[in-house]
Amino acid sequence: MAGRDVTYSRLTPTGIDYVIGKFVGYVPRHDRLYDYLRGILVDRMGIHNPHPAFRAFRLVGSNEVYGYEEKASGARLICKFYGPKFGWDSDRASHAAHQEYESLQTLRSFNLVGSPHHVIAPLGVNRDINSVLAVEYYPGEQFSQAIARSIHQRDSSHLFWRLKALAYFLATQHNRTANGDGVNFDADTRYFNRVVGRLRRDDRVGAWDVDEFEWLRDRWRERARMWQDQQVWLHGDATPANFLFGNGLDVAAIDLERMKRGDRMFDVGRIAGELQHSFMSATGDRRRAEPFIGHFLWEYSCHFPDRDSAFASITARAPYYMGMNLLRIARNDYISSEYSGKLVAQAKRLLRAG
Repeated sequence: MAGRDVTYSRLTPTGIDYVIGKFVGYVPRHDRLYDYLRGILVDRMGIHNPHPAFRAFRLVGSNEVYGYEEKASGARLICKFYGPKFGWDSDRASHAAHQEYESLQTLRSFNLVGSPHHVIAPLGVNRDINSVLAVEYYPGEQFSQAIARSIHQRDSSHLFWRLKALAYFLATQHNRTANGDGVNFDADTRYFNRVVGRLRRDDRVGAWDVDEFEWLRDRWRERARMWQDQQVWLHGDATPANFLFGNGLDVAAIDLERMKRGDRMFDVGRIAGELQHSFMSATGDRRRAEPFIGHFLWEYSCHFPDRDSAFASITARAPYYMGMNLLRIARNDYISSEYSGKLVAQAKRLLRAG
């Protein structure tokens, strides 16, 4: 059946339908996936239908993630297929699927379930079906949609509210999962090195740029504040595609493939960097993002006993992580050379100013 654009989610908690996928047909009954989905329907969702029919939807921007809706009940779930991503290396694919399953379980064990803070529930893993990971479907507005609404419809109040909710979620996640061990800033300098190395290999920066970035990195490494926080569980890929918003302050986190222990600023700085990139790419003006970045950092700081001290610490460290995130974006193939250069230039401003 030919694919066509449809609304996969029904009415969301905010009263808006979001088109997030393309209908690609029904799952055939002879397909192993059909029996797998039927098992989840019964065992994990408590829905008993002897002859379910599953509509399949390819999620926008992905060839590896699909949504499924059982026709009669309207029950929905998401399946992420790791097999194609790893070139059919079944061992690596299976390991990655199980790792994300465990990451979801780990964060949910810190009572990040329900309202207002929610981590989607893993429903199952099956190595034999392209190393599929099945997870709960959460209806809501993507963070990227809230940013676009602010940029294109000038609805700043909506984005300010979403950032308040996201700051609350991340502060709660980080504070609940702090383990008392000090952060190892060397881990973040190694990541920085990999990003800069990729830019150099792709000829997006020159040798002089690399020398400057290495010098700036070392200056940050010498600062005591970069070593003083506690390790927390990080989302690890805190981008606008990986957070969904429901009613009020409700936020759900998805896609924990890169979850790890580290400095909270790895997540916080990535959100701030993504905000700056979104406004730079759409408007050409890096300053358009600054009120939203400041609001997000302040709202995050408000979930500490001494909000002023927390804000001072966070804003002192943010330029490093924002700059690193802009460099991460600049290395992507879909970014033009001209815009990549603008991201690199802004990363330098941030790293020099900190």
